[in-house]
Amino acid sequence: MIDNKRSKRLKSLLYTVLGIGLVIGLWQLMALLLDQPVIFPPAASILSSLWQGLTDGSLLLRTGYSLRLILIGMGLSVLLAVLLSLLSMLIRPFAKLSHILISALDPLPGIALLPVAILWFDLGEKPLLFVMVHSILWPMLLNILNGFASVPVIYDEVGRSIGLKGFHLIRSVYVPASIPSILAGFRTGWSRAWRALLSSEMVYGVIGNRGGLGWDIYSKKVYLDMPGMFATLIVIMLIGIFIEKALFDNIERVTVKKWGMRI
Repeated sequence: MIDNKRSKRLKSLLYTVLGIGLVIGLWQLMALLLDQPVIFPPAASILSSLWQGLTDGSLLLRTGYSLRLILIGMGLSVLLAVLLSLLSMLIRPFAKLSHILISALDPLPGIALLPVAILWFDLGEKPLLFVMVHSILWPMLLNILNGFASVPVIYDEVGRSIGLKGFHLIRSVYVPASIPSILAGFRTGWSRAWRALLSSEMVYGVIGNRGGLGWDIYSKKVYLDMPGMFATLIVIMLIGIFIEKALFDNIERVTVKKWGMRI
C-alpha cells in the first residue's frame, strides 16, 4: 500500500515536472519565433526576474500582503456564509431571501462596487476587503445551500428519528452530506478572492506605501517590465497550485474520497 502511494506521488511529480518543462519549452519557442521581447519575453528573462524578485524580497513582501488580505476576506466570508446558511435552514422565509440576494448580487462584479466601497469606507484596506467579501460570499453561500438542498430526505428522517433537530441536525447530517458542494464553494471563493483583490489593486492602486501582487503587475506593465510582470503571474499560479494540492486535495482525500462520495 505504501509503495503504491509513493509510486503515485512520484508519477504525479514527474507529470508535473514534464508539464512545466513542456510549457517553458513552448514559451521559449514562441519567443524565438516572434522575436519581440516586449510582447513575448524569453523564458530565461522571466525566470531571472522571478529569481531576483524572490532573492531581494520584493515579491515576497507583495505576496505576503496579498495573502494577508485574502485570508481576512476569506475568514469574513466564511463567517457570513455559515451564519446565512444556518438562518436559511432554521428559518424557511429567510431561505427565500437568501436566494433572492444571491440572484441579485452574485452576477454583480466586485470591481463595480469599488467606487461605492471607497465612498463608504474611505481610503485604506476596508474597500478592498468589502469587494473581496462581496465576490466570495455569494457563490460560497449558493454552493452551501445547494448542497443542503441535495441531501436525501431519508438522511433528514433518520437524523430526526434519533432525536436530532435544529442546529444539531444541520451539523451532524446536512454538513457531512454536503461536503462536496461546500468544498466546491470554498474553491470558488478562493479563486474569486484572487480575482477581486488583483483587479481592485490594479484599479485602486497602493494603500500608502503598501501594495500587493495586483499593484505589482500594474506597475510593471506601466514601466514595460514584461519579464517582471510574467514573473508575478507565475507566483500567483504557483500559489494556486500549492493551495489546491496542499489544502483542498487533502481535505477532499480525508472526506469526500474516504467516504466514497462524488464531487
